[in-house]
Amino acid sequence: VVDADRSYLSGLPELRLAIDRQRAGDLGIPVETVSQTVNALMAGQDVTTFNSVSDQYDVILMAEDAFRRTPDTLAAATVRTASGELVPLRNLVTFNEGEGPGSINRLNRQRQISVFANWAPESSQAEAQQVMQAAFAGLGMAPGYQLVPSGQSQELDRAIYYFGVAFVLSFIFMYMVLAAQFESFIHPITILLTLPVAVPFGLLASLLFGQNLNIYSALGVLLLFGIVKKNAILQVAHTIGLRAQGLARHEAIMQANRDRLRPILMTTLALVAGMMPLVVSSGPGSATNRSIGILVAGGQSLCLLLTLLAVPVFYSLFDDAAQSPAWARIAGTWSRISIPWTARWRAAREGAHTS
Repeated sequence: VVDADRSYLSGLPELRLAIDRQRAGDLGIPVETVSQTVNALMAGQDVTTFNSVSDQYDVILMAEDAFRRTPDTLAAATVRTASGELVPLRNLVTFNEGEGPGSINRLNRQRQISVFANWAPESSQAEAQQVMQAAFAGLGMAPGYQLVPSGQSQELDRAIYYFGVAFVLSFIFMYMVLAAQFESFIHPITILLTLPVAVPFGLLASLLFGQNLNIYSALGVLLLFGIVKKNAILQVAHTIGLRAQGLARHEAIMQANRDRLRPILMTTLALVAGMMPLVVSSGPGSATNRSIGILVAGGQSLCLLLTLLAVPVFYSLFDDAAQSPAWARIAGTWSRISIPWTARWRAAREGAHTS
């Protein structure tokens, strides 16, 4: 980290007052009375307002400077007992000189000390947070002290959580849509298997070009998912169509690869060309643009070989699995569950069209 600083400033002189609670109780003087008296003498207290023509002024009760300059003059101030007598403060409190912080900050009603820093150019925000957490763990603080992220660190932790939720939900939604389009529960898995393999390629592209990982990189990963999945859909859908025309599986796979090579190359080159302005950008915000541009463009370029070679292999393996006895039993059980609901839905739809 660089530019490290903190909000805690110690060493400021202060005068501490320790109240003798036993003596104050014997005299019938509440501790609150002593506190209010000292506060009014030193800091002042609003007691009323003064109106002058159209202006209004606050009237503040405060001891004169000569009577609050030293501990002896402050100790001469008096408080009233329960019987009405006046007792000097020196009979109730003990004055001690010490040092304390310039200000006391709180977060959620707890005292806090803020530590500010920027991450070094050769590191990332996540690495800087790990260093700070390790440094805090090495202090051996007493129970009750905790390290709480705030500012950009808090936003990064929150973004990581919500990105994980979006990551899982994207898989679920994509599987549901693909299962409905292909009318199959196993072919969507063939396509979605390309997504976890695409993540390392995107991270590798960022690493090769020295880019830091941030929330914009996470958005680039989601964009990369859509492009890689689209290329796999082109191959699988065309392969299924060729097999429906009577071609054998191996011939259909090879023919689909030849037919879909040009569209896949065209979309990949178009995407990489569209990301070039972000990659070569400069000026304010260029670091953000460059991080997402390099991840998407580099990740898609490296995933091109994956799409052309791995998808046919995945399709062949899962097609063999679909013809296995175990999958036949699973599919039979699912069909017995889904057929009654499908029949009801079709009957309801036909009744709606008739009415």
